[in-house]
Amino acid sequence: MAEITEEMRRHSAAHLMARAIMNLFEDVQVDIGPATDEGFYYDFDLPHRLSTEDFPKIETEIARLIALDEPFVRKEVSADEAKALLAGQKYKLERLADVVADGVAISTYSVGDYVEMCRGPHVEHSAQIGVVKLTRVAGSYYRGDEKNKMLQRVYGIVAKDQAELDAIIAREEEAKRRDHRVLGKQLELFTITESVGPGLAHWLPKGARVRVAIEEYWRKKHYEAGYEIIYTPHVGRSNLWETSGHLSFYKDGMFPVMHVQEGSGDDAYVQDYYVKPMNCPFHIQVYQFKKRSYRDLPLRYAELGTVYRYEKDGVRHGLFRVRGFTQDDAHIFCTPEQIVAEIKATVEFAKNMLGKFGFHDIQAYLSTKPAKAVGDPARWEQATQSLRDALDQEGMSYEVDEGGGAFYGPKIDMKIKDALGRPWQLGTVQFDFNLPERFNLTYVGADGKEHQPYMVHRALLGSIERFFGILIEHYAGAFPLWLAPEQVRVLPVSDKALAYATKVRDGLRAAGLRVDVDASAEKLGAKIREATLMKVPYQVVVGPRDEAAGTVSVRSRSDGDLGAMALDALVARLQAEMK
Repeated sequence: MAEITEEMRRHSAAHLMARAIMNLFEDVQVDIGPATDEGFYYDFDLPHRLSTEDFPKIETEIARLIALDEPFVRKEVSADEAKALLAGQKYKLERLADVVADGVAISTYSVGDYVEMCRGPHVEHSAQIGVVKLTRVAGSYYRGDEKNKMLQRVYGIVAKDQAELDAIIAREEEAKRRDHRVLGKQLELFTITESVGPGLAHWLPKGARVRVAIEEYWRKKHYEAGYEIIYTPHVGRSNLWETSGHLSFYKDGMFPVMHVQEGSGDDAYVQDYYVKPMNCPFHIQVYQFKKRSYRDLPLRYAELGTVYRYEKDGVRHGLFRVRGFTQDDAHIFCTPEQIVAEIKATVEFAKNMLGKFGFHDIQAYLSTKPAKAVGDPARWEQATQSLRDALDQEGMSYEVDEGGGAFYGPKIDMKIKDALGRPWQLGTVQFDFNLPERFNLTYVGADGKEHQPYMVHRALLGSIERFFGILIEHYAGAFPLWLAPEQVRVLPVSDKALAYATKVRDGLRAAGLRVDVDASAEKLGAKIREATLMKVPYQVVVGPRDEAAGTVSVRSRSDGDLGAMALDALVARLQAEMK
């Protein structure tokens, strides 16, 4: 018997959930139902408005179907046979038309009387699924297009047995406690307002402090690694996006065109502009600023570049999926001889950068050449091998996704696991054979002839917004000292100690620390509770006796009451902890 993976169990559970809902309700139309990193979901169109009140009876029906222990049977069928099997299911028939147009084999899976067009894989028998629990229902536009009908998306999780399910539920409850949207409001880190627009985040002062700490560290390490940091515009003329191919392949993800009048009088004309969804074409403009020689390479351009994408309703989610976000973007231009060393250095850079933020469990995925690809096959082979060599030399475990690369190059994706064991994709190293050809990039080689450089897209954190959301949930808002928005809060016992509290604050700020004073009229106990709720790493209590002795009374979030100490001693402790 083949090994049963989590993905197989989750995907099979999705099929049984669809079957259960079709058994329980009338006029059910089904769309898609994949496995996810956490569980599974399925999209439905039916007259009944599903809610959590329906979950117990749906779960009971799923349990009954699992107990039947029926086999999952795979069969390849013709287009006509598939149409007959999916008769009456309009969404499935539309999906079938896509498969037929692509000319790929039509694969189906059946379990009992339920038949689904699906590539699999699945468990062999339904009893191998385990225990299923439904978690929530949400809206989702058909094919992700807000012009289409809103479907009902039902989410669920699956476990091998009840004990594992209880553990998963406990983890889900902990995840709710760590929800970055809740903590973002509670800790005054960020806000997203409808008056400005959905998916557009405001960094509040405390959140901005964390962002500055991230960006300062990011810039420092990039300069040390030989990158040049650049800044590029937020908008560009349409011809730029035509050359890059974005208007052909990515227009639905871009904000609508802006028609701008250029010139004046008889020379006036209308020029189309787009806000940028990606930074790549702008970095290419920097490369093309002047003629390049092999002696100039490698060139490493990095930018914290803000981009804008028209993320539709149903996919936006706090900071994880927004319309305006800042990528920690970089592009490397190099010769074929330099590529292995560059990729190895990039992978090592990513490991060290992510480790600094507390992520040490990193899994790499190598995606290779797909059936439809551009570029010289020899370049593909060399690029893919350089990715393998870099991963091997770094001692990183990785999985190979055969044929999973983009049409323009192979790539490495790096996933981290947070404090709850949830995977998040962050770093990416992506070859690109497409843009250098489209923009006719060249350099003069040692032979005096023009050659096309290798171009590598590279991100370490992904986007600052999404990464910040992950950090909030990873640390449950209790950031390590070097990242904490407010590292120290000074608490005067009364107004009589306010002047001394201000002096202490100024002394700590002069040492480079982020410090505030609670100058409210609340009693000391209330001030301590408030600082604790805001997860401030250190609280410094000061009163007349402290002022007379020239000391401060220190409370640590992790170590409790540390007693009285001189200000210099506190600064030394904090600086040592940050290092």
